[in-house]
Amino acid sequence: MEEIPQPSTTPYNVGDIVQVYLGKSDCDIEAHGCHCTVISVSTDDLGTETGRELDSYRYDLRDVETQAVLPWTFRHYDLVPADS
Repeated sequence: MEEIPQPSTTPYNVGDIVQVYLGKSDCDIEAHGCHCTVISVSTDDLGTETGRELDSYRYDLRDVETQAVLPWTFRHYDLVPADS
């Protein structure tokens, strides 16, 4: 059975290297597997609504290989530490 990488148990910070990990039906699936640097972190009130604090975190990312800023903002649970 394939081991599924898990997101960090704490928020990511600007400068952290992460890997995008998405489901096959996700609309931005083309970013799946991309290694990226976190370039900004923002929060909203989604965590209050869901009862999971980390749901509030959103991240803007830059592709490590191409240096392009990805056109999507990713939620905490869409990212795993790059060393996973």
